[in-house]
Amino acid sequence: MSFSARNQKGSKRPLPLGPHLLLQVPRSNYLHFQEEKQRLHLKKFLLHRMFLVAKIQAKAERKDVADYYEQVFQSVLKHHLGETVTGLLLIYPTSILHILESSSDTLYQVLLDYIGHDKDETEFFIQQMKIIVISHNIPMRLFMQWHVSVIKVPVMYLDDVTQSQSLKEVITDFLTQTHKLSLYLCKTMKVGTKGPGDNLHQVAPDLLLPEQIITYLCKSEEFMDPETFIDMYNRPIHIILDSEV
Repeated sequence: MSFSARNQKGSKRPLPLGPHLLLQVPRSNYLHFQEEKQRLHLKKFLLHRMFLVAKIQAKAERKDVADYYEQVFQSVLKHHLGETVTGLLLIYPTSILHILESSSDTLYQVLLDYIGHDKDETEFFIQQMKIIVISHNIPMRLFMQWHVSVIKVPVMYLDDVTQSQSLKEVITDFLTQTHKLSLYLCKTMKVGTKGPGDNLHQVAPDLLLPEQIITYLCKSEEFMDPETFIDMYNRPIHIILDSEV
């Protein structure tokens, strides 16, 4: 017995790892493991991020707006398997701010669906939609799911910044605030959570955009509506070669 004990003590060979040891994940790292697994699952194609603003009818139910996009995503996924949509839909009293992350084809189909409703329905509850910016080939998602938050309590502002700022300044504030809000939610929301809920005006009041900025951008002629964007997207590119000059 003593020889066997000394032999094992002096051995430099590492102990083999059995299956039961390989499957053990420290509790403190399990959430991180799940998040990384989710990110790898979502990263199967080139990612794009699109920022939309739009007006909604005063009589429109907030639930109808959220349900509409849920149905659109489900319909698109039937033809684009695995191209999950993530992002954030903020529903204000008379407008929406929508951030979408997915493949170019999926975002294209989301815009097409809106165009169809806008043409066929004289009083579709989402109106005056504008594409503020599309970020192409983004390295990672800011959101692990698609979340909806209703801004129930109106936020009071001392003045209307759109009256004193240029369009460049307004759009800079828009992009700065939306990215700050997205980063905040990215850090605070975990896999499987229901999202920020309807109390963002309480937990992150400084990160919420004034609705007046969204309304201002909806009216601006500097940004494309979905139909104009799709027409340009489908327009063939004519390249003149040097030999043809």
